Amino acid sequence: MKLRRRMHRKMWKPALTIITAITTFSVCFTGNSRTAFAKSDDTIVLRVCNWEEYIDMGDWDEEERIMLDNGVTIFGENPLYKEFEDWYLETYGKRVRVEYSCFGTNEDLYNQLNLGDTYDLVCPSEYMIMKLMAEGRLEPYSEAFYDKSNECNFYINNVSPYIYKVMNENEIHGEQWSKYAAGYMWGITGVLYNPAKVTQDEASTWKIFEKEQFKRQVALKDNVRDSYFAALGILKADQLTEEAFQNAPDYAKRLEDEMNDTNLTTIAQAQELLERLMDNIYSLETDSGKADMVSGKIVADYQWSGDAVYAMDQADEDGLELRFSVPKEGANLWFDGWVMLKDGIGDDVLQKHAAEAFVNFMSRPDNAVRNMYYIGYTSSIAGAEGDDTVFEYINWCYGADESDTDTIEYPLGYFFSGSSGDENYIVTASLEQIDRQLYAQYPSQEVLKRTVVMRYFDEDTSKAINRMWINVRCFDINDVPFVVWLAVLAVFILLVRKICVKVK
Repeated sequence: MKLRRRMHRKMWKPALTIITAITTFSVCFTGNSRTAFAKSDDTIVLRVCNWEEYIDMGDWDEEERIMLDNGVTIFGENPLYKEFEDWYLETYGKRVRVEYSCFGTNEDLYNQLNLGDTYDLVCPSEYMIMKLMAEGRLEPYSEAFYDKSNECNFYINNVSPYIYKVMNENEIHGEQWSKYAAGYMWGITGVLYNPAKVTQDEASTWKIFEKEQFKRQVALKDNVRDSYFAALGILKADQLTEEAFQNAPDYAKRLEDEMNDTNLTTIAQAQELLERLMDNIYSLETDSGKADMVSGKIVADYQWSGDAVYAMDQADEDGLELRFSVPKEGANLWFDGWVMLKDGIGDDVLQKHAAEAFVNFMSRPDNAVRNMYYIGYTSSIAGAEGDDTVFEYINWCYGADESDTDTIEYPLGYFFSGSSGDENYIVTASLEQIDRQLYAQYPSQEVLKRTVVMRYFDEDTSKAINRMWINVRCFDINDVPFVVWLAVLAVFILLVRKICVKVK
């Protein structure tokens, strides 16, 4: 069986990259031409802030060179953001220098912005994008950015129809996400599990995290958004799995409402549940869950799809099989997207043009493949008609060998062309890919029907949720039994008496 996947180099070396460019464009017009920029010798400084280890940093080994069946060669030698500087100069005749920095969580980024850090372009997740939109802190993309006739507008020409539809259908205060955000990576959440210890049925529900049979063998996420989501899945499990609920005409809307329930009573119930779960889980983790799954410390973990793929890859190298399940109650559909900040861009036309060009450069199919190979997550880029680079990369990763007899036909038309029945986008994969890497990277439409986007919390809700999380994460003095206080008081009195005796 052939199963070639990315090497997840982000765990190896913090280096940087260049690719064998598929096509070199000398001039692209997006409302500002090369001639328009030639008047100034000043270098544009573009301040970009992205997630840690979330861009191709290059320094690939020669054996990592990817030769796709459509003749395209993928290879990373220099950092993509450094390569953008060269491309921008060649394309627009203007120098740009990227000041590239990173953040660890959405909340870290938000705090950095509130403390005065200034960036032009950042890449938060969907709920933080919503929050920044609601606060009026984002600069909208220009009309020229969405001009499909411009061959250098790689984003609008290559973004997945599925992703673009989601970006258009979701709004904040009557404004579409797509006006302010361009999709970068996307995925879902689910349960990464060891099939030798956990059955598929057991892993197909959020209730696995409260099962006593897995005491100290399961892990949740060390952030309030994801763990609160899992708690809602457990609290509402019976309702969410009712046949009448799932077959309702407005199922998608009802599921979204239930999995974004922030009623004070619900928050209190979630706190009580999470406090109880603290006695059952092995840990609250952010990144260690992958290693704990591979080493066998835990048998199931709340996991993002990209990290689940990484863990399955690593486990395969160790001769251990891991699988990925999406709970039947519902799961989170998440996005990370590029947004421009008003505080950074301001009224600077050149600055905005460089920021939009950066997004476009990252959206070129060859660069999307480089990022997917390097970081292991799934790009929002599908490729324009006639450019099957991304699809061929999926085949390179997961396509079955001719000698494989047990195979499955895995349709991906919904992502690439917008048509679920498009026979041009069917991956013939090994039967062993069921509930594995391909399933995690590109969920089936049946799975996507039970996924929802996490909404952002307003100020009052954020306070209530954060207070709940502090009570869950930290020692709550009100929970100490009265007899314990009596014991502590007795010990204190004894110590005082001994001290008094010694003084005498």
